[in-house]
Amino acid sequence: MKDDRRIKQTESPLLAFHVITDTHVTDDPEHEHNRNFDRALRDIAANRTDSCGIMHVGDVTDRGFPEEYAELRRIWDKHKDRLPELLFTMGNHDVAQGVWPDRLARFLTATDMTGPYHDHWIRGFHFIFLGTEQGLDLFCDLSEEQLAWLDAKLGEEASPDRPAFVFLHQPLKDTVAGSSEAQNWFGVTQDAELKAVLAKHRHAILFTGHTHWELDAPHNFHDGAGRLPAMFNASSVAYLWTDEDERKDGSQGYCVEVYEDRVLVRGRDFTTGSWVEGAQFQVNFPVLG
Repeated sequence: MKDDRRIKQTESPLLAFHVITDTHVTDDPEHEHNRNFDRALRDIAANRTDSCGIMHVGDVTDRGFPEEYAELRRIWDKHKDRLPELLFTMGNHDVAQGVWPDRLARFLTATDMTGPYHDHWIRGFHFIFLGTEQGLDLFCDLSEEQLAWLDAKLGEEASPDRPAFVFLHQPLKDTVAGSSEAQNWFGVTQDAELKAVLAKHRHAILFTGHTHWELDAPHNFHDGAGRLPAMFNASSVAYLWTDEDERKDGSQGYCVEVYEDRVLVRGRDFTTGSWVEGAQFQVNFPVLG
């Protein structure tokens, strides 16, 4: 739902974190994508010193090459002393079009993640990262084991009245901007199976990337229609996409603030260093219905 409660000026969140996606870092230090990633990190460091983490939703690199991961590390090292930890899931650009075990190993080594899916507890809140288990060109493929793991992890919550945050590169079909069948940027092979798991755990909030859809567009927030958890398209740091099916220069992401009874998701324009007025959302807790 749109933000419908005014946050008291004196109220501090229980925690705040950032969500970025689709940085598409290349091997060229002067490439627009690399400069946009650098700018985004500078903006986060300058404006939200209370952030407990930066959650990256995939397509970290443009082609998954070692030289691109080296550029990622170079840019990160410039800012890491002023930033919280950076956690990753993988996108199709990171692991497709190659030998799957080699591509996966390269991603894990470069990002220090423990596997294609993993979870973390931060200040009493659960952060769960899903990831493909095959190097498909566009889609992700989730094993039965991963889906069962997700079901179990979401069942670990001390209270279903508290949110759990889930990250996956590709969106579910007919949910957020860019994921309709006509737009063709949905991409979970086990779409129905993942929806069935999430339907059991509506305290989850799912963040996805892949579509690059700008945060000014409609449908970046999907309220679950009373059946599924809230879902958000996290746009892209490298470049944006529009409802006119056109590429657009720009760089965007989210700042998320968690309160006792709600989660505020605020769109951030890293190019202008300003909030995206059309992307200010609130999810209330406990989830009703």
